[in-house]
Amino acid sequence: MAVYRSRNALAGPLTPDRLATVALPRTPLGRRGYRAGDVDALLHRLAYELHHRIRERDQALAENQRIKNGLRAWQSARLAEPPSSCPPQPPPCDPAPTGAGRGIA
Repeated sequence: MAVYRSRNALAGPLTPDRLATVALPRTPLGRRGYRAGDVDALLHRLAYELHHRIRERDQALAENQRIKNGLRAWQSARLAEPPSSCPPQPPPCDPAPTGAGRGIA
């Protein structure tokens, strides 16, 4: 996987807060606006970040769907199985008479 590099690239992932504080250098005196190369570099970086995040989201959605399908298949297989015969439960114990064994007469 290629990593986008530019001489003006911001370090680390771009966030809305970081984009709001980007300060592009102005053109030399006599010209208005920003340097075209700096603007193009920022636009390329934004396109790269957006593509990367969309790809990560799509991978997460695909993994989520795979897990859901696996769970559904497992649940369907469990419902299709005949119920297993449970071993017989022991009879309930008879409760001791009230006051027995406590020395109460």
